[in-house]
Amino acid sequence: MWVGCSAPLIFLNDVGHARHRPKRLAEKLLQIREALGLTQREMAEQLETSYRNISKYERDKSTPPIEVVLAYARAANVQLEQIVDDDQNLVVPHTPHA
Repeated sequence: MWVGCSAPLIFLNDVGHARHRPKRLAEKLLQIREALGLTQREMAEQLETSYRNISKYERDKSTPPIEVVLAYARAANVQLEQIVDDDQNLVVPHTPHA
């Protein structure tokens, strides 16, 4: 389960204790960007952030705000749960950026 608003995502275990975010989140964000055929700079422009932030999210060096994760989901036309839930596989329709 995750809790978030404009703060970074916080993942909770079954008893409500915070745990480290899964590496899968970073991997899924990278998978989405690559499936869209975008560079980090192009993705950053679309999300109105810096390419350095995109790099940090994809390398699991920083946790993206929930708004960024939502923007990734919308850009890839996938459900948010597919990105944040470790138990769900992410299938991104192949739609390279023109």
